[in-house]
Amino acid sequence: MKLKDLLTSIEITAWHADPEAEIAEVRYDSRKVEKGDLYVAVRGYQTDGHRYIESAVQNGAVAVVCEQAPECDVPYILVRDSREALALIGVNRFDHPAEKMTMIAVTGTNGKTTVTYLLKSILEQTLGAKVGLIGTIRNMIGDEEIPTERTTPESYEVQALFRRMADAGCTHVVMEVSSHALYLHRVAGVQFTVGIFTNLTEDHLDFHKTMENYRKAKQILFEHCDIGVFNRDDPVGETMLSESKAARNLTYGVGNDQADLCARDLQLHADGVEFNAVIGNEISRFRLGIPGRFSAYNALAAIACASALGVPLGEISAALRNTAGVKGRVEVVPTPGKDYTVLIDYAHTPDGLENVLRSVKGYCKGRLIAVFGCGGDRDPFKRPIMGKIGVTLADLVIFTSDNPRTEDPNEILRQIVAGAEGTKTPYTVIENRRAAIRHAMDIARKDDIIVLAGKGHETYQEIGKEKFHLDEREEVQAYLQEK
Repeated sequence: MKLKDLLTSIEITAWHADPEAEIAEVRYDSRKVEKGDLYVAVRGYQTDGHRYIESAVQNGAVAVVCEQAPECDVPYILVRDSREALALIGVNRFDHPAEKMTMIAVTGTNGKTTVTYLLKSILEQTLGAKVGLIGTIRNMIGDEEIPTERTTPESYEVQALFRRMADAGCTHVVMEVSSHALYLHRVAGVQFTVGIFTNLTEDHLDFHKTMENYRKAKQILFEHCDIGVFNRDDPVGETMLSESKAARNLTYGVGNDQADLCARDLQLHADGVEFNAVIGNEISRFRLGIPGRFSAYNALAAIACASALGVPLGEISAALRNTAGVKGRVEVVPTPGKDYTVLIDYAHTPDGLENVLRSVKGYCKGRLIAVFGCGGDRDPFKRPIMGKIGVTLADLVIFTSDNPRTEDPNEILRQIVAGAEGTKTPYTVIENRRAAIRHAMDIARKDDIIVLAGKGHETYQEIGKEKFHLDEREEVQAYLQEK
C-alpha cells in the first residue's frame, strides 16, 4: 500500500518522505519491524517509541511517522499525535472495516462485559445477526473464540480484528471500550451506531488522577456515536447525557419515570431478576437468569440498545429468557455433596463489590462469607473503601491477594484492612489466595454463601511481572476431591 494512502485524513505537520513509497506493513514495535515497513513512534507511559527509531531503521523501516524529527537519516512524516495517527493508519490499512458493520460500544466502570454478552445473544436470536464481540474475557467472531489480553486492544489490532469480522460476514460488532482506550485513541476513526454508558464509580485513578478526568474519558465515546444510551439513575448520568453529541439519546432507569426506558415492578430472586420494561407505549415482562439489582441495569442497557436498533420489546424479552449468565459474573461453582454455595464474581471496584454482596445478602439464608483483595499497581485509594464495604455487608471476611503485581501483597492487605478497623464483623487476613479459598470452605456451614470476588473469569494471578495459573473453579474442585 502506498504511504500517501495509509496517511489519508491524518493531520500532518511536515512531509519528509516519498508519498508514493510502497509500504509492506505497519509496526509500532521496533522489534517487529521488517524490510519495507512503516514504523510509527508512539509515546507510551513506560517508554517512548521515538527512542527506538534507529533500531526500527536498522530492522528495515523505510519511513517513520513521529512527533519530532528523527536523529538518524530516514524518511519521516511529522504528526501532531502519533498515537491517534496509528489508529487512523489502521483504519486506512484495513479499508475502513467498521463502516461495513453496525458498531456498538459499551463504556462504564461496571457491567460492560455482561451488557455486551446480553446484546450479542439478543441480536443473534432476534435478527439472525452474526456478531463480533471484543471484551475483557475474550474476543469472538460469531462462535469462534479469540483470547484477549486487555479490554480494548491497541488501535491497529482493533482495526485488524474489525477486518477479520467483516470478512467473516459479521453484521454487528459489540465491544467494551475502556476509559484508557478512549483516552489513548484506540478506537479513533470509528463512528459507532450506538454508545452505551452503564455507570461511573471509583476506579483507574492511578491513571486518570481525578474522577472528573475519568468521566471525561468516558464522555469521548459520545462524540463519536449516532445514538447515546445512558443510565439515568447513575449520579453522573445526567452530566453524561447533557454533554452527549449523539444525534439521538435514550435513557434507562429503575422506577424512574424520567427515563425513556423504565423498569417497574422489579423483583429480585436468588436465581435472577424480573421486571416490566416500559418504553413509549410498549410494555413487556422480562426475566434474566442472573441475580442482583445490578443485573436489571445491565439488562436495561441491552434492551435500550436493541430497541434503538428497531427490535420489538417482546422479541428482546424472549431472547433474554434464553440467555445464560457470563463466566465470572455471579457464577455458581458446583459443590456436589455440600450444603453451602460458592460464587465467583469479577467485582474488583467498590461499587462492584457492594453490588454483588448486597445482591447475595438479599437471598442468603446462612452467613455471607466474602473473600477478596485488591490488585497491585492500580488505584490504591479504593483499597480501604473496599475493606469497609466487605465488613459492612458480609458476615465474615477473608482478606487475601488479588493480582499483587510488583507491589508487596502484605502492604496492599494492610491498606485494605485499614478500612475494616473498628468493625464488629470478624475478619481474617490470609495472603495466599489458594489458602484463603480453602479456609472459607473449611469454615462454611449449611446455607452459607461464599463469594470469591475479584478474579472472575481470570485463570491466573499476576505476581511480580509473571502470570501464574490460578483458576478458582479448579481450586474449589481440588478442595472437594481432597475432602
